Amino acid sequence: MRKKIYCNFCGGKLVEKFFEGRDRPYCETCDEPVYENPVPATAIVVINTEGEVLLVKRSVEPKKGMWCLPGGFMELGETPEQCALRELEEETGLAGKIETFLGVMSNNSPRYNTVLITGYLVKNYSGSMIAGDDASSVGFFDSDGMPEIAFDTHKSFIRIYFSMYG
Repeated sequence: MRKKIYCNFCGGKLVEKFFEGRDRPYCETCDEPVYENPVPATAIVVINTEGEVLLVKRSVEPKKGMWCLPGGFMELGETPEQCALRELEEETGLAGKIETFLGVMSNNSPRYNTVLITGYLVKNYSGSMIAGDDASSVGFFDSDGMPEIAFDTHKSFIRIYFSMYG
């Protein structure tokens, strides 16, 4: 994982300093620690009338060529719910309505260290399904015919859905 070298506020070089009980990047110019936080993301379990789960095939790394739930990184000024629905539309062409919250999980990432993922369930959606954004394919799968899922957190959200509704 890449480490920050310079302060994003003043551009000063960061040092490692024991502060508030742990080693942290510290800007001696600003005289403040640089707090590093998990990167927020979402994942959406979309279910059709046959009880199948919508998956997208990744066209980008990491895990290019593997299947996962629609989802992605939250943008500034966006709620987790807005992010989930934006990512659903960008990756699948579908507009949806969130039915329920499925939970929050974290995932270790070689690039971002920790990703904090919020999961939602969508059963009500509309539009023409088409792979878009960072997806090369999109499709519905039943629980018996599901391909290997790229991310453990996505597997967990799918399991949560089936334990609650399946």
